[in-house]
Amino acid sequence: MKESDQNQKQLSSEALEQIALRFKLLSDPMRLKILHALQDGERSVNQLVEITGSSQPNISKHLNILRTTGMVKRRQESNQAFFSISAPFIFDLCEIVCNGIAEELEHLKSNFT
Repeated sequence: MKESDQNQKQLSSEALEQIALRFKLLSDPMRLKILHALQDGERSVNQLVEITGSSQPNISKHLNILRTTGMVKRRQESNQAFFSISAPFIFDLCEIVCNGIAEELEHLKSNFT
């Protein structure tokens, strides 16, 4: 690889901070549940409460974090707020991680049988 190609692949400190923030967002199981629930499309807060089995204040707290960081977007209709994914790349990342874990578990299972 040429030195100029290597330099182009180096990330700035700001870019690394943003990447770390995205991974930090995904480290919370409730946020993963919310993102998973939004994978099929827009949902209201009440629908997310029902799907996740969590409380409305907890869902709202996590949605606010996800919205502030640009992962979800909010649409207001009358007195209801609806949320949807604004960063669809997140599902590519989740698929890579989920497939890797599934392969790892299958490998472990085959070693013990």
